[in-house]
Amino acid sequence: MESILVEKAQRLNHYEIVYILHADLREEQKLQEIEKYQTLLLEQGAQQIIIQNLGRCRLSNPIKKHQDGIYVQMNFQAKSNLVATLERAMRLSDRVIRYLTLKQIQKPVEPSALPIT
Repeated sequence: MESILVEKAQRLNHYEIVYILHADLREEQKLQEIEKYQTLLLEQGAQQIIIQNLGRCRLSNPIKKHQDGIYVQMNFQAKSNLVATLERAMRLSDRVIRYLTLKQIQKPVEPSALPIT
């Protein structure tokens, strides 16, 4: 019973977060903002951090009177309490227009689902 509790406490969830930065940020400001969130993840114990700068895109609908935004995608493994800390930092930042966090579900492949050769 004790080993099950320890295993659950150490299990990390897979997350994907996409956030939109103001399009009028200079290159160094954009990199500074991305590095800020990466540092926050590392300090809080996140693992396997993958960051993709998706670039500037036109928004389909204006958000807070912005027509364009810089999309950034981060994939990482972390405990669930880290997501609340990260979202709070993004909510308080005036450079982030919008963010969306998804918990990725990792389903094991069942033997019956494997192709027979």
